[in-house]
Amino acid sequence: MRVALAGTMFVAALGLLMTAAPVQAHHAFAATFDTNKPVVVHCTITKVELINPHSWFWCDEKASDGNVVNWGFEGGSPNSLIRHGVTKNTIPVGTELIIQGYQSKAFEHKGVGVNMTFPDGRKFLFGGSAPGAEGEVAVPTKDEVAPVSKDNKSDSGKSDDSSKK
Repeated sequence: MRVALAGTMFVAALGLLMTAAPVQAHHAFAATFDTNKPVVVHCTITKVELINPHSWFWCDEKASDGNVVNWGFEGGSPNSLIRHGVTKNTIPVGTELIIQGYQSKAFEHKGVGVNMTFPDGRKFLFGGSAPGAEGEVAVPTKDEVAPVSKDNKSDSGKSDDSSKK
């Protein structure tokens, strides 16, 4: 009987220890997003959801044909974003941004954000699971930052195909 009681106590203690161990990410980045499909979206913020476990940033991108496409970008937890200087006050509805990230494997107009660039040049990280989202802020190339004219050409004369992504 002592052996049975000791065994039961051991199993109970082991169970308590396992529940106290830090929990790893609840899903893998690679299962949801595609690093082979980087996106750069020039858009206007329509909604900011700073919620656990992942924040969401919704924005409208105007395509060259005039159609508006609503994108959703996953970010890190509110705590992660606050550490990077991002709050609802930082990004009010109507803010224009250039968002760099990776496209969802399942949804055409959803992705995970890596960083966001404001028109004045400020850059913030999204935090979270995307490669680069917790490290140095990636700097968009000149073509990605250059304003897009009505004929969908950047100032460098190259066609801007970010609306096709």
